[in-house]
Amino acid sequence: MRKLFGRRSLSALLPLALACSIGAGLPPQPAAARTGAPVSAAHAAAGGGKHTGPPPLAQSTTAETGHIGKGRSKVSELPPLAAGTGAFRKKKTAAAAAACDVDDFTSRSGSALVKLIQASTTDCVNTLFNVTGDDAYKAFREAQMTTVAYALRDGSASYPGDSSTGMPQLVLYLRAGYYVHWHHPDTVGTYGTALRTAIRSGLDAFFASPHSRDITDANGETLAEAVTLIDSAEENARYLSIVKRLLADYDSSWNASPWMLNAVNNVYTVTFRGHQLPEFLTAVEADPSVLDSLYGFASSHLALLGTDQSYLTSNAGRELARFLQHSTLRTQVRPLAVRLLKQSAITGTTAPLWVGMAEMTDSYDKANCSSYDTCDLQSRLASAVLTVTYPCGSGITVKAQQMTSGELSSSCTSLRDQGAYFHNVVRDSGPVANDHNSTIEVVVFDSSTDYRTYAGAMYGIDTNNGGMYLEGDPAADGNQPRFIAYEAEWLRPDFRIWNLNHEYTHYLDGRFDMAGDFNAGVTTPTVWWIEGFAEYVSYSYRGVPYPEAMTEAGRDTYALSTLFDTTYSDDTTRIYQWGYLAARYMIENHRADVDTVLGHYRSGDWQAARTYLTSTVGTRYDNDWHRWLAGCAAGDCGGAAVDECTGGDTRELGRNCRRSDQSATTGNHAYLYLYVPAGTTRLRISTSGGTGDADLYYSDQGWPSTTSYTRRATGAGNSHTLTISNPPAGAHYISLYAVSGFSGATVSTSY
Repeated sequence: MRKLFGRRSLSALLPLALACSIGAGLPPQPAAARTGAPVSAAHAAAGGGKHTGPPPLAQSTTAETGHIGKGRSKVSELPPLAAGTGAFRKKKTAAAAAACDVDDFTSRSGSALVKLIQASTTDCVNTLFNVTGDDAYKAFREAQMTTVAYALRDGSASYPGDSSTGMPQLVLYLRAGYYVHWHHPDTVGTYGTALRTAIRSGLDAFFASPHSRDITDANGETLAEAVTLIDSAEENARYLSIVKRLLADYDSSWNASPWMLNAVNNVYTVTFRGHQLPEFLTAVEADPSVLDSLYGFASSHLALLGTDQSYLTSNAGRELARFLQHSTLRTQVRPLAVRLLKQSAITGTTAPLWVGMAEMTDSYDKANCSSYDTCDLQSRLASAVLTVTYPCGSGITVKAQQMTSGELSSSCTSLRDQGAYFHNVVRDSGPVANDHNSTIEVVVFDSSTDYRTYAGAMYGIDTNNGGMYLEGDPAADGNQPRFIAYEAEWLRPDFRIWNLNHEYTHYLDGRFDMAGDFNAGVTTPTVWWIEGFAEYVSYSYRGVPYPEAMTEAGRDTYALSTLFDTTYSDDTTRIYQWGYLAARYMIENHRADVDTVLGHYRSGDWQAARTYLTSTVGTRYDNDWHRWLAGCAAGDCGGAAVDECTGGDTRELGRNCRRSDQSATTGNHAYLYLYVPAGTTRLRISTSGGTGDADLYYSDQGWPSTTSYTRRATGAGNSHTLTISNPPAGAHYISLYAVSGFSGATVSTSY
């Protein structure tokens, strides 16, 4: 599984779902772009002895945490962020990163260090989560951390409720220190009583500051990070009063401030991770009023369910029920959990609360399931939620929450036709040895919200992603592989199952290319192929441009030889966009090498494949790769549909060719056409590149317009694709409608 988390605080799109019910402690959350997946990990030894609690979070303080998938678990990227959500702090730019020099921090101490931190940007301080070696010691040894913790104390006395005095930077620096110390304890050295005294004084002073109660984004930035710092410093037990305070103080006025929402949501980090600390349990046993606070918040804010702040209520219920894991607290938790379950339902707007709590009762108090009415939870969820079962043929069965007959038919056609395309690309000779996964179950939830609500409880997976394929043990009798996906509700009224073809490629690839189960397949770095090839098939099969990958090609970030080392611990851009580029380059330019590598993958000789990639291929193609990337960035990656069409009429398209430099003024059209021969099974029409905003219209009856057309692909920008199955022989007509004036667009066709 990938272990990917963003660093600084994200908004409510990635609420803290906290569905993990196993493991000795959460790992640190390293840098990443958009998704996260938890893993269980034993506590690591540190310089001064053994850690007693979970490692500190990296910069993301609201990354969703979920279950761990079993078997071959391949996850996909999240959908685009919904309007009004996403990171509300600007992303770090290359210029900002370049202007931030770690030597400035490692060469200072005392007041000079404090002044530098306060004068730095939070983007700059973010980079310090990555320091290693001697820099880690110089920046974050106990004396340095103690100095900064006392600066937090001193600054809190006159805290103005905003960042003007550098308070967010101080808190973030301390969080970075705990994070780096966890990963490199021997390098950084012991954290002992001196730092614990200092950090307590700093947090005490901050939370005592009157302006720490301001309901503003300006205060929320520091407050949200300070709440996470409680957990980083393993002071979860000491600051239960702050957990209760924020839960009690929240009201609808907080909803206007993303940072304040972040702050209240981060209290669930304190409770969730506190279970790993013995003193936390002792504190709750001595004063269990935090249980009443969690219950009171959920019960008082049921109206949030179904809104953008739904996660606040569902997380409160989930975290209350998580205390069922402690036998000393069950008598207090049970009646509260029963009441909340009765105030919610397995479906509808209250489902996130019911399912989250039911999942905890199933994990920690299953013997008493009848008390909660949560017995046979997975079966009950499947019956209540996945009401549609549709056999596609070819061993494919769709189980859906809600799909029309037309949607089922078109989705099944896409999957069935993809099989032939896949086999044509990989040139396999049948399933790998001992792979009995002859059928696939395709689970489709009605939206990303439904996916996050139900999939973790039903299938034991992380849901902070765009879908997941679970292979299981392909050699085991009765094993049922499945992939779990959802409708892309942000594309409605158009229907699309997000990552449908990507996930199906994982199934096909696992059956015909990758011996054994998922764990066997990642004993050496194979992610460049696993995810890159799934992206390649998904985009090339559908004839869809991949503008994000083309943008990355222009950055020329990685050598091809470097990408063969990609693992799931790398960031999503490297895994997906760069994986796509590497797979495409190798398939379309060095087919013999791909055949050799796949031969080793199919026999399970992972080391032979690894040796071939790193030694025989090695850096041989790196120079040509960089040249190819430059061409890709300019719109010419080689392969199909890259040559200009040759017909004398500049409007005429053809088989696997393009017409560049299309343009039209606002409200007008650019027109093109092509002739398709009889027996054509699939026609793809794609637009990409240029400036402005062009929508794509198609007809097989005459020139299409915005009111008369057979098919259309609309939306911001010029990247659109239409796929027409079994087009009639003869003339086909295409128009690009200028929503706003566009120029430099390219139209390509393939069949």
